[in-house]
Amino acid sequence: MKRITFILIFVFQLNSFAQSNDLVGDYKLTLGKEESHLIEYTLTLNQDGTFVFHSYNDMKSGKPPVVNKYGKGIWLYENKVVSFFTDKEKHFDEKYTLDLNNSKARFVVKSARDKSDRIIKTRLQFFASELFWIESIEMFKL
Repeated sequence: MKRITFILIFVFQLNSFAQSNDLVGDYKLTLGKEESHLIEYTLTLNQDGTFVFHSYNDMKSGKPPVVNKYGKGIWLYENKVVSFFTDKEKHFDEKYTLDLNNSKARFVVKSARDKSDRIIKTRLQFFASELFWIESIEMFKL
């Protein structure tokens, strides 16, 4: 009985590890044009459950013209939803000031049952955040 329980737990852990392993990597979204107004968002999901987010905003007529904002914290994956958490005491300093706490994104990938030729890019689609500008962005996996 102990062996069966161990095997079941092992298989479950292996399955959940494989799913989160698909998530790990870099995601990016670029908006606008370099000549006038460029916005880039990059997100790195690390294997150890941490993330780093970078927002780059280059407004040629803005003051200041270039703004870089960074955020970091931990991420969890459950039911095709990635949840982001930031602890202000651990993850905030002079550089990392973005608070992505309680932000949520759907992990969108082509279903294994979909046998069509259509291309579905792997992406994270944010649907909840305390930061209004991140709530509806889609970041594509590189």
